[in-house]
Amino acid sequence: MSLPESFFARPITHRALHDRKAGRVENSLKSIQAALDAGYGIEIDLQMSQDGHPMVFHDDLLDRLTAESGPVRARTRAALEQIPLKDDGSTIPALDTVLALVAGRVPLLIEIKDQDGEMGPDVGPLEKATCALLRDYQGDVGLMSFNPHAVAVCAAEAPDIPRGITTSSYRPIDWPSVPQATGDILREIPDYDRVGACFISHEATDLDRPRVAELKSRGAQILTWTIRSALQEAEARRIVDNVTFEGYLA
Repeated sequence: MSLPESFFARPITHRALHDRKAGRVENSLKSIQAALDAGYGIEIDLQMSQDGHPMVFHDDLLDRLTAESGPVRARTRAALEQIPLKDDGSTIPALDTVLALVAGRVPLLIEIKDQDGEMGPDVGPLEKATCALLRDYQGDVGLMSFNPHAVAVCAAEAPDIPRGITTSSYRPIDWPSVPQATGDILREIPDYDRVGACFISHEATDLDRPRVAELKSRGAQILTWTIRSALQEAEARRIVDNVTFEGYLA
């Protein structure tokens, strides 16, 4: 199993082609449409609503990107779809709405956000709901998560969809909710084979990690997050197969 070639034909927009000053915030329908218009691949994030729907939103809290506050999972899909996104005008979209909009025109890289809180095994509902929606989707798609337990659920629910692990240096300062012992384990990407991954998306500032080179030598496809300049992109492409980018046009 591997990601289709479409994932490497053009760079991938990080949280879609967002530009807050232009009225498009991350993961919004406006940003997704802009990525489609430009022909870029699209990376999106998923959180779950109170009533079990995958919602396209990065944070577990509403506070940063909306005028509301509190957990995404405390609101129903219908309520979330009524919440305006700051500086955008559109509202929080559900995954099935995004799938209908993208409709296979560009590759879609879906990151399932950790629902356990500490990268532990308390996962499953969001992964199962996501895989159920993707069963009839006709476009190129890949699934990934920082939490290997989430990736393992995807392997069981949708074994034919390419899957990977979003990986990081796990500096404690960047991951205050993750126990340091857990971060020390995840840093070395020990679950790659266990979950049947075919790719990783690794932190851009940590690409010289020996484990990344080892996985690449074994045939793993290597993506990276998040590239923010042409210079950084050029440096990353010495190692990676493609980039996820924001803040400039890759």
